[in-house]
Amino acid sequence: MKTTAVIAIHGGAGTILRTAMSTEAETQYHAALSGILHAGERVLADGGSALDAVTEAVRLLEDCPLFNAGHGAVFTAAGTHELDASVMDGATLEAGAVCCVTRVKNPVLAARRVLEHSEHVMFTAAGAEAFAAAQGLEFVDPSYFHTDARYRQWLKARGTEGTMLDHDAATFAATRLPGEHDPIDPSKKFGTVGAVALDMHGHVAAATSTGGITNKQAGRVGDAPLIGAGCYANDATCAVSTTGTGEMFMRMLAAYDVSAQMEYRGATLEAAAHDVVMTRLPRIDGRGGLIAVDAKGNVTLPFNTEGMYRGFARVGETPVTAIYR
Repeated sequence: MKTTAVIAIHGGAGTILRTAMSTEAETQYHAALSGILHAGERVLADGGSALDAVTEAVRLLEDCPLFNAGHGAVFTAAGTHELDASVMDGATLEAGAVCCVTRVKNPVLAARRVLEHSEHVMFTAAGAEAFAAAQGLEFVDPSYFHTDARYRQWLKARGTEGTMLDHDAATFAATRLPGEHDPIDPSKKFGTVGAVALDMHGHVAAATSTGGITNKQAGRVGDAPLIGAGCYANDATCAVSTTGTGEMFMRMLAAYDVSAQMEYRGATLEAAAHDVVMTRLPRIDGRGGLIAVDAKGNVTLPFNTEGMYRGFARVGETPVTAIYR
């Protein structure tokens, strides 16, 4: 029986400010999500692997300034950009990751090269960039990652304690500048992007990428590049990509926990993902969500915040996108 291939993506989760959302901005976000889903769907429709589909989807998310990855990444406390990414192939359990890169245009492509051309799983900082350069990947000046919207967010975050995640949402909203219409309040936004897919051969894969959190301490690494925390894939169970308070997802091994519950206690994809996001993470104040797909083509996109940029597309069907609960 032929498998109906499917891809799902996310672009971050957080606190929704519906009043801050213009019709034009909402249309922009839905169009971006839909276009990226179409691209991933085309890879699958042409017989491409789940790994190819998630890599392409996340590459496009990195290129889109609406999302916190690649071009559009947030600023660190030092006013720089440090990017992280990971990929995992459910067919082989091979994985690759990079973290704290500053000049690699598409970190997800570097992570993919680690998976394919290295005996290691993760490279960091200068080592990651040296590996990416040896692989012939495209490098950019750090200014490429700058966007005015992220820069304004960073300016507001400076002088507050910690990161933008701790900044008061009401205060931020009150100081919103003309033209700022992010539907998810950036002070309560967990900006990671990711994709999961099932291909027509029955294999699953996952990829995750991020610029981190606004005003983060230089050198901080969250869950996105960590296999088992922000990204996991296993043909026997599922593929998962997460977005949220990274430290909590790391402590819970959130992505792997979904797979483990399916494997060890026979939970369905929906039940396992719901338990991780709605029960286990909140016990340690973990906020955010995840996307997941299993080998049967089931898809789930749970989140415990007010919203999450998300969508999925089955080959031959119209993509479905959403922002709010």
